[in-house]
Amino acid sequence: MNSARQPALLDLRGIAKSFPGVHALSDVDFTLHKGEVHALLGENGAGKSTLIKVLTGIHRRDAGTMHLEGQPIDLHDPADAQRLGIGTVYQEVNLLPNLTVAENIYLGRQPTRLGFVDRRRMARDARALLAGYGLDIDVNAALGDFSVAVQQLVAIARAADLSARILILDEPTASLDAQEVATMFAMVRQLKAQGLGIVFVTHFLDQVYEIANRITVLRNGRLVGSHATADLPRLDLVRLMLGKELAEIESADHAHGPGRGGLCASFRDFGKRRYLAPFDLDIHEGEVIGIAGLLGSGRTETAKLIFGIERADRGEVLVDGASARLAAPRDAIALGFGFCPEDRKTEGIVGELSVRENIILALQARRGWIKPIPAAEQKRIAEEFVRRLDIRTTDIEKPIELLSGGNQQKALLARWLATNPRILILDEPTRGIDVGAHAEIIRLIRELCGRGMSLLVISSELDEITVYSDRVVVLADRRHVGELRAAEISPRSIMAAIAGTDAPVAQQERPA
Repeated sequence: MNSARQPALLDLRGIAKSFPGVHALSDVDFTLHKGEVHALLGENGAGKSTLIKVLTGIHRRDAGTMHLEGQPIDLHDPADAQRLGIGTVYQEVNLLPNLTVAENIYLGRQPTRLGFVDRRRMARDARALLAGYGLDIDVNAALGDFSVAVQQLVAIARAADLSARILILDEPTASLDAQEVATMFAMVRQLKAQGLGIVFVTHFLDQVYEIANRITVLRNGRLVGSHATADLPRLDLVRLMLGKELAEIESADHAHGPGRGGLCASFRDFGKRRYLAPFDLDIHEGEVIGIAGLLGSGRTETAKLIFGIERADRGEVLVDGASARLAAPRDAIALGFGFCPEDRKTEGIVGELSVRENIILALQARRGWIKPIPAAEQKRIAEEFVRRLDIRTTDIEKPIELLSGGNQQKALLARWLATNPRILILDEPTRGIDVGAHAEIIRLIRELCGRGMSLLVISSELDEITVYSDRVVVLADRRHVGELRAAEISPRSIMAAIAGTDAPVAQQERPA
């Protein structure tokens, strides 16, 4: 790793960027040296994507300075960044799958002979380039014929060949298995040895500690820390990312539910390759299971597998002791499962439909569209839940998009409560809502638990999840890494489990 005394390859100072009503970046510093991997970390809304877009010329900064090897730079567009040697590889490979590997590598800069593309030379150069990274594939085959991992390696080879100064890897390992990640990291180490500076954006902490020399953490658009990886314990990193001091949250008063009833559902060795490592999970009547972990740890992936949005490729589901099929959401609904997604705007509400229509949607889907719910019954159901959940609307026929975020969230809860579910999954149920609605939803969680409904609640708020959970399942790097029960549950123990440090952990899940 380069010494901090050597001139920086890239030096950003006081970077600011605002959009209408939002300060995306405020006074952010970031330094990258030659021959180092620098991890850029943060939760949703931290400012990582905006900083990358400033660095690659997609956004113009509003304030601050940028220097490349000591020289001031001003990026007007991505072409400027590419000319200066700044390349980017994204999680979704942004190459053309219908073109050959060679054509993708040299797209826009094809070698020519007598005014025509010299395909023989292009193929020869592509083979030599990839061979330098230990990749032996048919460069004349369509890129889309290869696995996602190979496509990522080709994208990295192209970007490195184009830039040769700075390479930004934005979630490049999200869809890769352990062996594919190892292959990619071998390539990254080789590029590092050649003197490239590499910015590595990821949510996988294990990978950060394996490959990164330094770590910078952003939170709410601000820099909260930049440290040598060897000097930053995992627990301290988690604390920086979550923005919680233990002294602030350990005083949270928490009272757990009335205890568990009978076993209603079990998941055994349940998982999906490249998506979520296999896990075991029992769900009892009347309990609240909190799902905790950093962004990208596998929290939402767990919910989507359990609800059949993503289809597991291994494992078994038991409901009331009998084997059950869970290949699609309709199977989950038939089993009495419900799911309120995190992104209520795009995955939850249907904005143009009325409050009434949104509330009866799941119940109508379960009955089947050839058996419409009578208009009078629809009105009765909608008005009942508007009253029970105190959904603030002047009219149940008002388009739901006109309601506040908290009232939209309560209408989504009403949608699933109308189906009388046995198991209800809530993904970040209190995110983006006002304090009053937040308190009402916490109260509702406790009330539903008391009535015997089973709840799986995903939340990034440790003090909140500590309040209502009977058990907390902890995830990291797309794995269920531990389970905390009753007296073991505290913000400190959750953070320790996320970080992989010593904590009371009742269960360790095996990896894929």
